[in-house]
Amino acid sequence: MDDPDGYFGQRVAANYDDPSDRMFRPETIDPAVSLLAELAGSGRALELAIGTGRIGLPLSQRGVLVHGIELSRAMLAELRGKPGGEAIPVTIGDMATTKVAGPFAVAYLVYNTINNLTSQDAQVACFRNVAEHLSPGGCFVIENGVPNLRYLPPGQDILAYRADPGRIVSYTYDHATQLYDGHYVEFTNGTGEYRTMPFRYAWPAELDLMAQLAGLRLRDRWAGWNREPFTTDSRSHVSVWEKPRNDEHARS
Repeated sequence: MDDPDGYFGQRVAANYDDPSDRMFRPETIDPAVSLLAELAGSGRALELAIGTGRIGLPLSQRGVLVHGIELSRAMLAELRGKPGGEAIPVTIGDMATTKVAGPFAVAYLVYNTINNLTSQDAQVACFRNVAEHLSPGGCFVIENGVPNLRYLPPGQDILAYRADPGRIVSYTYDHATQLYDGHYVEFTNGTGEYRTMPFRYAWPAELDLMAQLAGLRLRDRWAGWNREPFTTDSRSHVSVWEKPRNDEHARS
């Protein structure tokens, strides 16, 4: 894309905070912030793709020192326009490669955003980048959906996700590459505007291997931020990988 903000330019950023979307409701945000604050303790937190501050702002209001990485200047402008947004330091850059001054007690990547890295190499690089920023004993938290492939009938690669008077969303999947595209039609005064965005899905076990390659190990996995058990029927997961402490390296 020619836009330096990628797929999250000014038009998307201006409408990103949608009060009707469950991701912006207190029952979604509050348990996420509580868990991240618990993991941060008295340490600092690093949010990859901090966006408009949906999680970073309330976490900072809990007294946690939050530093963000964000590729889109348009999304950052939305964050800066909110109360407290100017106080959060944010580095512009790619979450797979951007370096900031650490260390951090917790780093996190929420709401399927690991899938915005559209190659396995980039996703692996993201884990390694995070591991370099964590202090010993620090944690990397990812919230991600379990790929919806079981809901696709045999031979079908299109999955409808949302349809209402203002928006239609669907996804098309390539099972050979694990790439998929989001298709979005948004209606204003009866006129529809279409856009598309690429993603790459990864299974929880694949993310575990990426963590292992980065020197991290799985500590916890739940179906959601309220720490519900993760089962074969779970449609999402919140996974926590831990960086071993120095004395644990010595024993190994």
